[in-house]
Amino acid sequence: MIALIDYRAGNLTSVRKGFAAAGAQVFTPAAASELRDCAGIVVPGVGHFGATGYLDDGWRREIKDAIGRGTPVLGICLGLQWLFDGSEEAPLPGYGALSGWCTRLPSSVKVPHVGWNTLEATRPSRLLEGVADGTQMYFTHSFAAPVTADCVAATTHGARFAAAVERGTIWGVQFHPEKSAAAGIRILTNFTRACADGRK
Repeated sequence: MIALIDYRAGNLTSVRKGFAAAGAQVFTPAAASELRDCAGIVVPGVGHFGATGYLDDGWRREIKDAIGRGTPVLGICLGLQWLFDGSEEAPLPGYGALSGWCTRLPSSVKVPHVGWNTLEATRPSRLLEGVADGTQMYFTHSFAAPVTADCVAATTHGARFAAAVERGTIWGVQFHPEKSAAAGIRILTNFTRACADGRK
């Protein structure tokens, strides 16, 4: 099963429904040690970066060990930002699996950025397989990650930023796939398949 981590940063109901539509079974671990036998890990979340402080050394250690075993990890929205070194939104370290800092979107545009925006593919990606370049996804956020070598799709709202990232089995999306219609479910399905492949 796929572990859907609850660190008190948003309602998980829509994420669970999205994965159900993708044919996946998810559970919410009560303790970090429950990650040891999972097929995949999802770090979702909305709101303030300070909420990621819940993911203490115990959670970080278990996630690191899972990645070492080849377990796929998916960060959604705030979860993607947590995968980076940190965010100027709060003086807390991110997980640091991806290099770079998340910054606030420009004041020249409406912030928070809420609504549909177009993906611009930057390189081939297993996570985005079957999702056409130019597909629109649903975003709601005020901070964003930089476009780095790990970026597989970018978008622009006042500034260009990473909409999806991928490094090995570490993936992240700034948008909400569970709220992005069929294309979003396709992304959750791709992640689910990668989790199943890892268990074979």
